[in-house]
Amino acid sequence: MSILSYVVKLENLQELRRLCHWGPVIALSVIGVCSSVAILDSVIWFWPLDTTGGSINFIMLINWTVLILYNYFNAMFVGPGYIPLGWKPENVQDSPYLQFCRVCQGFKSPRSHHCRKCNRCVMKMDHHCPWINNCCGHLNHAYFTSFLLLAPLGCVHAAFIFIMTMYTQLSDRISFGWSSVKIDMSAVKWSPQAIIPFSVPAFAATLFGLGLALGTTIAVGMLFVIQMKVIFRNKTSIEAWIEEKAKDRIQYYQTGEEFIFPYDLGSRWENFRQVFTWSGTPEGDGIEWPVHERCHQHTLTIEQLKQKADKRVRSVQYRVIEDYSGACCPLGKGVQTLIRTPCTEEPRIPLSRGETVFATRGTKWWMYGDKVLDEDQAKGRCALIGYSPAQRISVLPPCPASPGLRGWLSLASVCGGTG
Repeated sequence: MSILSYVVKLENLQELRRLCHWGPVIALSVIGVCSSVAILDSVIWFWPLDTTGGSINFIMLINWTVLILYNYFNAMFVGPGYIPLGWKPENVQDSPYLQFCRVCQGFKSPRSHHCRKCNRCVMKMDHHCPWINNCCGHLNHAYFTSFLLLAPLGCVHAAFIFIMTMYTQLSDRISFGWSSVKIDMSAVKWSPQAIIPFSVPAFAATLFGLGLALGTTIAVGMLFVIQMKVIFRNKTSIEAWIEEKAKDRIQYYQTGEEFIFPYDLGSRWENFRQVFTWSGTPEGDGIEWPVHERCHQHTLTIEQLKQKADKRVRSVQYRVIEDYSGACCPLGKGVQTLIRTPCTEEPRIPLSRGETVFATRGTKWWMYGDKVLDEDQAKGRCALIGYSPAQRISVLPPCPASPGLRGWLSLASVCGGTG
């Protein structure tokens, strides 16, 4: 599946609105700056096209740019693959083993999760990436990982061009003193091949490009390592979190169960082949998956249902007695609440006086839980789950005998206190 065929098949151009986001704007700007400055430096000053090496170098730079953009746009526009709205399993008897999505009005297939930003249930969802303004999942995982590999490689090549350009152009302009280094930019170095002298603006652009290239190499390279771990283990970041909670649940309740992650096929090569194939299309239809010999299709979904039930058991109900706007940094809720704001992408839930919250975890200053919605509010929307201040937002437990969530939230901190 290519990006061109995908765009042609679009009934409308609404998908192109994904470009109107700070993530793609920054990503494409970095790609454009590094590519254009590297090409200009190479052609004008470092390695002119009238040499064999210069021609090969130029072709390689163009090749990096094309491959990076190809995989980037495929990751963005091909998308992760979405579960059809209103989806139901072919075998009705499998329904009790699956979670139901109120937004999509259908069941969640194994490995799928609902993305609040995409507003759809995503096949084998790993995470929502702001740089492509889309989720990383089943269909675009290979494109996304290829982009994470090619971007650092292209930036390493560009960084080499930047360094060599500055070295060749400034080597005879640098003078070393006892405690200083001087660069005489007025001493213009002319060469038979150079059309434009390497002046201060050219030096500044090259230095800026070098900074972008090195920063991108480190940052994106780290993301590539993370994604390769995901692929070799055949375990998304969400599934790793589910597995960790499964082990904690088994240990806490001493159930004696043995949880085996179902999608690790036992071989890194077999796991790798699930994502990267010669055809370019990943293995599977996004609904059913190859599983470990001691597992079945619903091993993970059953574990998720157990964790949901455990979450309901240990949640504590509170009633809101002070409004909260949902601001990340609530200025009117006290200094401690402000400076102890959770550093996480989890949303904040706006609350109104009299509403009910089921809290599951938190600290003295912030609690995490979901807001109870009536039938009209809950219809066609996902649960409102996120953080809200525990101080001065004053969420009051209905039963005074209930001290809080396993002791972490005291009655004094809930009913008010110094900010």
